[in-house]
Amino acid sequence: MKIPPVLSLTCALAFSSASVHAQTAATPAESSFPAIAPRVDLKDGDTLVFLGDSITHQCYYTQYVEDYFYTRYPERRIHFHNAGVGGDVAQNALDRFDEDVAAYKPQYVTILLGMNDGGYKGFDEATFERYQSGMSTILERIKGLGAAAVPMTPTMHDARAARLRGKPQEPRDTYYNGVLSLYGAWLREAAQVRGLGFVDMYSPLNQLTIEQRRTAPNWTMISDAVHPGPAGSFVMAAALLSDMAVKSQVSGITVFQKDGKWLSTASNAKVSELEVGDKVAFTAKSNALPWVVPADAAEGYKLTHAGHRMSNEKVTVRNLAPGTYELRIDSQAIGKWTDGQLAFGVEIEEIATTPQYQQALKVAELNQRRNREVYVGIRNEYGKLKGVRNKMNKAVGTPEEEAAKKDFETYHAAMKERVKPLLDTAKAIEDEIYKVNQPMPHRYELVKLELPAAK
Repeated sequence: MKIPPVLSLTCALAFSSASVHAQTAATPAESSFPAIAPRVDLKDGDTLVFLGDSITHQCYYTQYVEDYFYTRYPERRIHFHNAGVGGDVAQNALDRFDEDVAAYKPQYVTILLGMNDGGYKGFDEATFERYQSGMSTILERIKGLGAAAVPMTPTMHDARAARLRGKPQEPRDTYYNGVLSLYGAWLREAAQVRGLGFVDMYSPLNQLTIEQRRTAPNWTMISDAVHPGPAGSFVMAAALLSDMAVKSQVSGITVFQKDGKWLSTASNAKVSELEVGDKVAFTAKSNALPWVVPADAAEGYKLTHAGHRMSNEKVTVRNLAPGTYELRIDSQAIGKWTDGQLAFGVEIEEIATTPQYQQALKVAELNQRRNREVYVGIRNEYGKLKGVRNKMNKAVGTPEEEAAKKDFETYHAAMKERVKPLLDTAKAIEDEIYKVNQPMPHRYELVKLELPAAK
């Protein structure tokens, strides 16, 4: 008898409960559980490795996370390595772990696997056990490096997007998204038992999709049902940073009058040369740049309110005479606000005409080049290597085993020679990024506008 999709998923959940119960029985007493690890706080010289499958291989969400750290902490030389390979399951990631993860001596390793591990089918116990075993081994291997593992749930499988492309409806199109939810639920519990930080990629993608489909039923961030595009990948980057990054502000500048004197305070910035006369003027140098990403990710930035939530750059000026004021930075007009709005504080992180926004955009464009022109090529090489490795593994125990092994070794050696100049190019672009991303002082002026009298 064929089990209906809903009943199949119910059975899966029942199995999951039993599995978790069995594992819980073997875990230590509650009082000995470790505390959840602190948030990711990358220091000068640290390396973060993104381990994953094709969703990591495409170099979108990883790029936007890199952009954040490049602009938020320009004084820290932080290194990033994308270790995603299309089609990977946990065992594939283990096959290349030493070369593609351990060799980079990371302080943090994020893990995004599961989309392929579930087999694009209804829940299957043996498949789920392979995923559990593989992920558990990966977590142990990362622990053995002395690095902090950051497990992340599988992302969303968008069945509607598949059907909109004319794809024949299959079981995976009706409830594979539910199977991925189950995998993520197990991973969350496994992370907590180990005291690891954790990122929920699944919920933001699903919830934002539901919200958008209230008015646009065919809307999607995942046009092929599996791989989030730039907008969806930005949602992923925001989820990773929201769940795991240390919270910080780009800058907060406040100018005010007290006891007849004009004063200033600043958060993550330094204010100097304050002058108040026919205008309010001061020089400010922030310790960070706003988080800016390429234009193709703008929709995701907007959907997550990333500017206000994660890239806040605020200017507050109190005790101004009533009226409308124009803010200029380095003589460039930025915007107009009333004295009341300025007293409350105005956010300028999304205003593309500020010099700091333009500087951050150059960082994003350089990093896009680093990923699109270089790192995608590196990941393609590892994808091809997997095919040769698979051929070698299939030959084990056959007369062709020794020849297949030699073929793999020859191909692998040649591949490493091809990858080396690509890594050198990525390093050169990184060097350029760390020249471009250094904040500079800017002159701010608030000029009261003489508006025409109302007729």
